Amino acid sequence: MAKKAMIEREKKRAKLVEKYAAKRAALKEIANDESKSMEERFTARLKLAKLPRNSSATRLHNRCQLTGRPHAYYRKLKVSRIALRELGSTGQIPGMVKSSW
Repeated sequence: MAKKAMIEREKKRAKLVEKYAAKRAALKEIANDESKSMEERFTARLKLAKLPRNSSATRLHNRCQLTGRPHAYYRKLKVSRIALRELGSTGQIPGMVKSSW
């Protein structure tokens, strides 16, 4: 199980990303628009830099919804391989059977 602080930090980042997504997209559009003046593009970049770092989507990390484990994460199921195996063994995932030979 991951530290609770790490799980909470990731939740906080996700909330910030959602909050600033529209603002970041608008500023990026202005900054990358070749038809705008150089000063306007530069001010857009400065405003983008003023936003919180954790509001960037690239700072998000996928974590298991059950354990908070950051590695071996299945995107489709949003759980780690270990949690998936446990759920499969207890019969909580329909159609999944633990393989053994």
